[in-house]
Amino acid sequence: MLEIGQSYQVNFKFTQEEVNAFAQLTGDTNPIHIDEEFAAQTPFKKPIIHGFLSASIFSRVLGTEFPGNGSVYLSQTMDFLRPMFVEETYSAEFEISEIDSRRKTAVITTVIKSEANKVTVKGSAKIMHKTLID
Repeated sequence: MLEIGQSYQVNFKFTQEEVNAFAQLTGDTNPIHIDEEFAAQTPFKKPIIHGFLSASIFSRVLGTEFPGNGSVYLSQTMDFLRPMFVEETYSAEFEISEIDSRRKTAVITTVIKSEANKVTVKGSAKIMHKTLID
């Protein structure tokens, strides 16, 4: 049973190989993500992870871990606040902030933080979940 205030946290990181695979899969081959020499000339000084790759952790967690199997993603808002880098560990945090029993939906805040506890991505997801559907 889902309840307001329930929360979940998971640590994760991406490799450069995963970033390269995402670039090939999506066609987003912007050199800021995959070319060390190019990225060295930017304010970031090294390649950054695609925003949507970093936020894909939201889909993984909501669909398989919290609240888990049976979730149907309805919407997601996101603000990309800081760059993320390969081989750095990040924390994805989730908290149920609203439940609409009539519509059988829940709103879950979604946040990614760096090891230094700086918010890199924040937003909210709206889902349907099997425990809300009778």
